[in-house]
Amino acid sequence: MKKLQTLLILSLFFATNMRAQEGIPVYFDYLADNYYLVYPSMAGIGQGGKLRLTARKQWFNVDEAPSLQTFNAHFRVGEKSGVGGILFNDSNGYHSQTGFKGTYAHHLQLSSDFRNLNQLSFGMSVGVILSSLDETEFRSVIPDPVITGIKNTSSYFNLDLGVSYNYLEFYAHGAILNILGTGRDLYTVAEFDNLRRYLLSAGYIFGKSDFRVEPSILFQLTDFTQEKTIDMNAKVYKDVGNATVWGGLSYRRSFDGAQFQQNGTFGEQRLQLFTPIVGVNINRFMFSYNYSYQSGDIRFDNGGFHQITLGIDLGEKQENRYDCYCPAANY
Repeated sequence: MKKLQTLLILSLFFATNMRAQEGIPVYFDYLADNYYLVYPSMAGIGQGGKLRLTARKQWFNVDEAPSLQTFNAHFRVGEKSGVGGILFNDSNGYHSQTGFKGTYAHHLQLSSDFRNLNQLSFGMSVGVILSSLDETEFRSVIPDPVITGIKNTSSYFNLDLGVSYNYLEFYAHGAILNILGTGRDLYTVAEFDNLRRYLLSAGYIFGKSDFRVEPSILFQLTDFTQEKTIDMNAKVYKDVGNATVWGGLSYRRSFDGAQFQQNGTFGEQRLQLFTPIVGVNINRFMFSYNYSYQSGDIRFDNGGFHQITLGIDLGEKQENRYDCYCPAANY
């Protein structure tokens, strides 16, 4: 019975967490020139195409620990349009979600010469998501009407909207994710219809030589819980022959805290994640790795979160590249 109670507590915890992170969770892969995964307006931002494959795993020594895999591709179509698609699989305890997003973006070039990047972009993604709750391993001596004992599955549609402005080495993005309020009959305990998240980010790349520095920032707001977080990032780039080696550090902090009691005293803790990231671009190929460590007195596990990204850039000729150091836009 104690095991069942533990499973129920974990189930309710993960159910609440999944409501706040419905769709693709926003981790740190956007720092690997993967802004399209977050902002639909970045689909086809350059004159060619990009493919990115990511895999993320938390707490290797914990059973049913959260994991996420994504694959996305986006391409320029004509002079002013971009298209893209995202496949993802996100598992978290007894919960999982798989989905697909298709994207169309429209790009307005504000300069007479397209090589001088000055572009305002708008994008929309339409997604279908399949959410599951596996209760087949839940056991109780006394039948509980809350536990169905089967794998419950529900599907729904949603929309994302985004806008981006890229001017040479400067960029700014905004997005509203999960715009539609979509009800499901997956959880018998509670249902939340408001899944919207708001994102804002901006950054600039300093330096034109073989060494460059890129500070950036990303702000998130979850509508239902009013949870707010901010990422403060810094990356450096170094050209080595025909390769570019880069690395950086991201610090994520929540504006909201949770109270706890430990050794008879009360305290408050806010989410704090430190994420170093390293990567290399060789010709059209890219590899990156990041590791997130959560600080604070109260943690589920001492282990961190590992993520790798593999990428390839396609289809762009050298003469069609923008005349700036803008890795998220150039291919």
